Amino acid sequence: MSFVIVVDFKVKPGQMAAFRKLIDDNARASVKDEPGCSRFDVCANRKDAERILLYEIYDDRAAFDAHLKTLHFAVFNEASAPLVADKTVAEYDLVCEGSAA
Repeated sequence: MSFVIVVDFKVKPGQMAAFRKLIDDNARASVKDEPGCSRFDVCANRKDAERILLYEIYDDRAAFDAHLKTLHFAVFNEASAPLVADKTVAEYDLVCEGSAA
């Protein structure tokens, strides 16, 4: 069963461009360099320009734990912390994949 992380960020006013650079780089590196990461989407809220939602799918919890130990995550986590006003993290199990295949 795949392991899903959903993260909701409230970015500080005027910091979205810097935050997006950091999170976009982290998302791309996660999918490219981590065999256990199959999806890492960065979503912008249409009604709140200071909110970003992440949707990440990993093979299992161990793959997510490995993600937390990568250099690209460490760079993102440290550099983005002063840009973030609030963050919530939720963990899920993927129980039905609604792909069109």
